[in-house]
Amino acid sequence: MALWIQAQQLQGDALHQMQSLYGQHFPIEVRHYLAQWLEAQPWDALDLENQQDEFKAKRLLDSLIQELQRRAEHQMGEDGFLLKIKLGHYASQLKSTYDPCPLELVRCVKHILYTEQRLVQDASNASSPGAGPVDGTPQRYQQINQTFEELRVMMQDSENDLRKLQHSQEYFIIQYQESLRIQAQLSSLSSVAPAERVQRETSLQSRKSTLEAWLTREANTLQKYRQELAEKYQRTLTLLRKQQALIVDDELIQWKRRQQLAGNGGPAEGGLDMLQAWCEKLADMIWQNRQQIRRVEHLTQQLPIPGPTEELLTELNATVTDIISALVTSTFIIEKQPPQVLKTQTKFSATVRLLVGGKLNVHMNPPQVKATIINEQQAKALLKNENTRNDSSGEILNNNCVMEYHQTTGTLSAHFRTMSLKRIKRADRRGAESVTEEKFTVLFESQFSVGGNELVFHVKTLSLPVVVIVHGSQDNNATATVLWDNAFSEPGRVPFVVPDKIVWPQLCEALNMKYKSEVQSDRGLSEDNLVFLAQKAFSSSSNNPEDYRNMTITWSQFNRESLPGRNFTFWQWFDGVIELMKKHLKSHWNDGAILGFLNKQQAQDMLMSKPNGTFLLRFSDSEIGGITIAWVAENPNKPGERMVWNLMPFTTRDFSIRSLADRISDLNHLLFLYPSQPKDEVFSRYCTPPNCTAYFDIL
Repeated sequence: MALWIQAQQLQGDALHQMQSLYGQHFPIEVRHYLAQWLEAQPWDALDLENQQDEFKAKRLLDSLIQELQRRAEHQMGEDGFLLKIKLGHYASQLKSTYDPCPLELVRCVKHILYTEQRLVQDASNASSPGAGPVDGTPQRYQQINQTFEELRVMMQDSENDLRKLQHSQEYFIIQYQESLRIQAQLSSLSSVAPAERVQRETSLQSRKSTLEAWLTREANTLQKYRQELAEKYQRTLTLLRKQQALIVDDELIQWKRRQQLAGNGGPAEGGLDMLQAWCEKLADMIWQNRQQIRRVEHLTQQLPIPGPTEELLTELNATVTDIISALVTSTFIIEKQPPQVLKTQTKFSATVRLLVGGKLNVHMNPPQVKATIINEQQAKALLKNENTRNDSSGEILNNNCVMEYHQTTGTLSAHFRTMSLKRIKRADRRGAESVTEEKFTVLFESQFSVGGNELVFHVKTLSLPVVVIVHGSQDNNATATVLWDNAFSEPGRVPFVVPDKIVWPQLCEALNMKYKSEVQSDRGLSEDNLVFLAQKAFSSSSNNPEDYRNMTITWSQFNRESLPGRNFTFWQWFDGVIELMKKHLKSHWNDGAILGFLNKQQAQDMLMSKPNGTFLLRFSDSEIGGITIAWVAENPNKPGERMVWNLMPFTTRDFSIRSLADRISDLNHLLFLYPSQPKDEVFSRYCTPPNCTAYFDIL
């Protein structure tokens, strides 16, 4: 309910945007009277593309109807009687609307709540200088909205001038017709008596001369009006291009970059509602300008007057068509990317969306979208507009989908729910490149008719790079390729060029992002952890973080060359840690019980200053996805001397049999978790009743 209270405080355009969310599809009264209930429901837990969630959506719909009916029954008094009837009517209306498709209710409510949250957040940022995001998002939004207002005024001005031109031209044509009538009268005077003819001819010639002089002056005035109006359209289209560049080439590109980083575990890219609202406003304005320019063209054809305007109008018409084309083609985007590690013979999904789908009458004739997988060379040829002869690099099943228009959210999208890569055709590999370094992309294509088939555009968009695997054992190497590409590719690159080497801090940021996401933890990699990783990556012994600031690491060092003395790469070791943590040890990492990123010597140095029975947990250097317990105790062979012991590493296989907490509980000589915490305080809540025994090999 807190959100609804804040939403009611919105003002101006934000309030108007909030109010426009509601209508017959979801009355604002339902939002008001069920505010607390609506905000408490798990709308985000439902996947709109998963038909198995339809049952859950139906339960939510039924609960909503019951809540409305319950609220209606509790209304008392005269005002309550009217509200009771109203709420009962809304209950029936919502049931009728969403009973056949309950997931549409979920889509509608998610859209409403998300938009309200965004509007409230934007208002909060705008009213609190210094409290907003460091990238100045509210300021950019304000700039965009101000430009839209400027464009609106310019378009209204040109519309007024166009009407003025039209009225002037209509009057000119009337007067021109009058001049023709006078000329006809003069021609017919030959049949009139001489005395009368002279008198009438003098009068008609005088009127003709006056009218012709006026027509000459007015023709020049009309030509001037046309030229001035054409120049106004020139200025408007220039500003429209600038606004479109800001929205499409800046804001939308940033959204796509966030989407790419989200593939590495970065924050969710955020919704598209604001971008769609801007793109639709652009579409409306561009189309209105096109219609105005065509009306001026019609006027010039109706009354040709020699001058440069006709050529300028032809140029403007071509320009405005180019702007529409750029908008439509660039707003055909992938809302939900296909998996970037794609296994053959496995179902996968994706969603494409047209951000101007509710405008230009595109949704009146729902387009069909086709998905094809192509390789890197084919993608390069496609972007160069070279003839690719409909080439593909494999066969995708269920690769055609009709776009659907969702009235409640105003979105036009195609949901590919059951695609499957049946086969893949690989290119010849380069040098030491493995199959898990080869990048493909899913090409989505469609054809849109705009403005009642006035214009037809063939549109294409490419997915983020995907790596195709045929076996689960290839997953970690494929993930390395994807992580490197997502993190270090540059905007506007040639597909799919990525730097072969980067500076160490860049990789640290990517590894930390991936680790926190996979382990689902706010506790990321500390500076000490990153120093340990640098030592491993560079075979270095320095403990100073500054020594690694300017060092570069190559792709080969990351995941092509094995670590010294090992049969696995740096990434394979790190990925093994991630897999172990997310499957079995997340809670212990979040508790701070696992130090993890330590070598054997570091563990020994730390433990030797502690009492016997002190132990710590560190990741194995010798085994992928292994974790070992190191502890300090007496040396049985040398009384009075102490030493550090290390257990054989535990792996996922071991923890599938018995948990870490139980294994630590089994070992009575483990007393204190480093530095000095009694082990039961840390692990007892994760233990199960000791009904089995475990055996350990001590190194």
